[in-house]
Amino acid sequence: MHSYLWNMPENKQPAPEPDPGAGPALNAAGERILDARSLRGLAHPLRIRILKSLRHDGPATASQLGERLGESSGATSYHLRQLAAHGFVEDDPGRGKGRERWWKAVHNGTSFADDLHTSTDPEVRGAANLFLHEIAGIHTQELSTWLATMHDWPEPWSTSGDLSDFTLSLTAAQLHELNEKLHAVVETYRTIAPDETGDAAQVRVHLHSFPRSHPSR
Repeated sequence: MHSYLWNMPENKQPAPEPDPGAGPALNAAGERILDARSLRGLAHPLRIRILKSLRHDGPATASQLGERLGESSGATSYHLRQLAAHGFVEDDPGRGKGRERWWKAVHNGTSFADDLHTSTDPEVRGAANLFLHEIAGIHTQELSTWLATMHDWPEPWSTSGDLSDFTLSLTAAQLHELNEKLHAVVETYRTIAPDETGDAAQVRVHLHSFPRSHPSR
């Protein structure tokens, strides 16, 4: 399973081959692969929201993040330092003046590794559950925001969104294959040149696929 936490839309180039001695593990798209330690460092509601904001909306100061997220600058500053300690964010020296400290996301996105699901460590399992539930909650919030504002967009946009679900009969291997193919299709759109008319927007694509128990079983 992969959970991609707010891939940065402006970074469309594949990352170089990872160097095992160069720091956190990355996949081919430049996304940080979480291990047990980094998952525990990220699995806090405000840290997830801060990282989302930096990836989605660009670099910011602690004060700006506080305004964006409805939190105090003291809280955002503390959690930024914790994210930095785990290698998720870093200083953006090209911005700001004087004592003003700007932060930016380090990686293109975050990949949730399969082996974290099978850990027997209660702390890891708790962090994984918190992380995944926060992502699900944010997806729900994003979808609700779109439904509430879709009529504010021009007609080509308001009719181009999608809210669909499908029920298939698959094996676990087929479900994995389906997810890989869907991800591959999404990745092909990262290399498309920007529209010359400027009529482009950040588009959030949510992919949820999971088995369910049949009521008769």
